[in-house]
Amino acid sequence: MNPNELPPLPCYLNGDHTTLPNAKVSVMDRGFIFGDGVYEVVPVYAGRPFCFEQHMARLERSLAELRITNPNTRREWREIISQLIANYDQSMLGKSQINSTSPANLLIYIQITRGVALRDHVMPTDITPTVFVMASPMKLPSPTQRADGVACVTADDFRWKKAHIKSVSLLGAVFARQISADAGAVETVMFRDGFLSEAAASNVWVVKDGTVLGPPRDHLVLEGIRYSLIEDLCRANGIPFILRRISREEVLDADELLLSSATKEVLAITTLDGQPVGHGATTGRPGPIYERLYAGYQQAKQDISP
Repeated sequence: MNPNELPPLPCYLNGDHTTLPNAKVSVMDRGFIFGDGVYEVVPVYAGRPFCFEQHMARLERSLAELRITNPNTRREWREIISQLIANYDQSMLGKSQINSTSPANLLIYIQITRGVALRDHVMPTDITPTVFVMASPMKLPSPTQRADGVACVTADDFRWKKAHIKSVSLLGAVFARQISADAGAVETVMFRDGFLSEAAASNVWVVKDGTVLGPPRDHLVLEGIRYSLIEDLCRANGIPFILRRISREEVLDADELLLSSATKEVLAITTLDGQPVGHGATTGRPGPIYERLYAGYQQAKQDISP
């Protein structure tokens, strides 16, 4: 297949189920013109959405910030997602990677823009939002990355100051992620005014003296769904959990550093700016807090309600 051709993955656009090559939107859509929209990514394990209610709550918060009316109820969103999962499984039947008794692990990408209008910076109030949802295979970290951890680099956080909105305006994140890609690293850990914010497409956690530390929930950080999940896993495992401002010096002196996201789940950073992370026997290796949180995460996946 030509690398520029879209695969026939199932998607949903403005009320219709179709496939990517057939999904078209107007060039005057404000998502295309202004990046005026929000998105959400829901992981699906064995055919079951993970943390669905939490993802819907964050989607609702982002839409409210942009003054876009949510076009669907949670029940309707669940129905759309369920149909996409079924369409994906059906489209993959007979192929080696999936069969009818082994539902796929997927990512459900949801994007809502303000809609189609003539170009004007002022937000129009009388247009219909554009709703796009697609299902795609989930690519999890490799066994080597799980065993050895990953390398990351640092950079100043040059993005806008409304990072709490999951906006489709992602050029800042694209630039940040490219910094790590150019260095052969997995992520870019960012600092604003000398304090940890997040990574290009992940939240960042610092482990020191057995305590998990994270940046506070504010407008400078996108509160990943795993924020509450990591807190819950820490509580279940008796691990102290604190959200506060974390200096660059504390990050560089951490016993462990962790990433979390829908696709990374929980992942150990073992090298930062070319230097090994940690102290003692686990220097440059995934540490004990990571191991406990990763195990807890896998159990949480098993506990998803049907």
